Amino acid sequence: MSDTKYMDFYGIDSLLTEDERKVRDAVRTFVDHDCMPIIAEHFDKGTFFMEMIPRMASMELFGGHVDGYGCRKRSHMEYGLICQELGRCDSGLRAMFSVQNSLVMFPIFKFGSAEQREKWLPKMARGEAIGCFGLSEPDFGSNPAGMMTSARRKGGHYVLNGQKMWITNGTIADATVIWAKLEGEVRGFIVETGRPGFRATPVQRKFSYRTSPTAFIDLKNCEIPQANILPTAHGLKSVFQCLNHARYGVACGALGSSIACYQTARDFAVKRQVFDRPVASYQLVQDQLTRMLIEITKAQLVSFHLGRLLDGNQANPPQISLAKLNNVREAMKIARLARDITGARGILAEAEQKAGHIVKLKRYSEKTLRLLDAGCCCAPRTHQIHRRRKVIFCWIVWPGPRLYGLPRMNTSSGMN
Repeated sequence: MSDTKYMDFYGIDSLLTEDERKVRDAVRTFVDHDCMPIIAEHFDKGTFFMEMIPRMASMELFGGHVDGYGCRKRSHMEYGLICQELGRCDSGLRAMFSVQNSLVMFPIFKFGSAEQREKWLPKMARGEAIGCFGLSEPDFGSNPAGMMTSARRKGGHYVLNGQKMWITNGTIADATVIWAKLEGEVRGFIVETGRPGFRATPVQRKFSYRTSPTAFIDLKNCEIPQANILPTAHGLKSVFQCLNHARYGVACGALGSSIACYQTARDFAVKRQVFDRPVASYQLVQDQLTRMLIEITKAQLVSFHLGRLLDGNQANPPQISLAKLNNVREAMKIARLARDITGARGILAEAEQKAGHIVKLKRYSEKTLRLLDAGCCCAPRTHQIHRRRKVIFCWIVWPGPRLYGLPRMNTSSGMN
């Protein structure tokens, strides 16, 4: 393993192309130099750092799924690496990027008319227009087929009525892709947020996703031109095509959060002295750090291979769901372990955004993830690992010098 603060125990970096590494490194530098110094303040205030949007646009980060229209099309692997680095800083930042790309620009490009593409995609690529994705409703989140939002024809217009909930970018968006039932069929519509009958209210007092501009959207007789319907978006199949892109981004973003938690916990454990010894010298702590490293490495391998499958047009929805389920579930466990290692300091925003990752990752419910991916990814309900004392001893003690920069311990004294 190379001597770097970025965790890559199995040398995934060597499997990336030069272009993929350049993209990853550029976003990593952006995150470390521009985002990390200010994220704690925005997390504390519950605000999104709007000043980063022009910077991201200048790096050509918007429009990765789009050919032309001023966009720089990127591979799925590059998209995943970008999500990983943004997620290493903040899930709200990663979500803003994912929604703009996968859930707004992609459906406009995939299902929109030539006029819709020309109107919106160049502006969104430049960061001059932000979009959001209106699917989830107060009573229908995991079951989009039950949506109540409706659209009806009225002359040369459509009239939309309904409510959408947990809409990322909802309070900063210029346009939203609203999914509603038209004569019983789910259809997609582009709704400008300034139209009469459209109201986006920020979701307040969140303990998770604090930097994300999340909204409750209320549509009351909101009238839009007939030209605003996405002409080739029909049924939930179109919705899931968008969500498959987004789910891969969530999986990679959760991996980035896991890496941030591990790095913070490891740095603390190496530097913090307890009873005249570094916290990292205690085998129980080494056990925790090693468990974190193992799950991060597995998630890296899953994310890498899935990216290659997606780029080869060989991935299927169950594979994408499995990656999301695994990476988010393990990220929650890693956050809890990191919180345990760092003690009281783990809840301070100054601890390299450690508190933010713990709180944000806990918003994911493993039960909810299973419901979301029901029928796509089956996973056992219990995950039990039985260890023997001797196995732990050999497994944890000997990697210590390489993982934590510590001298080998005297094994003759047994476990501490």
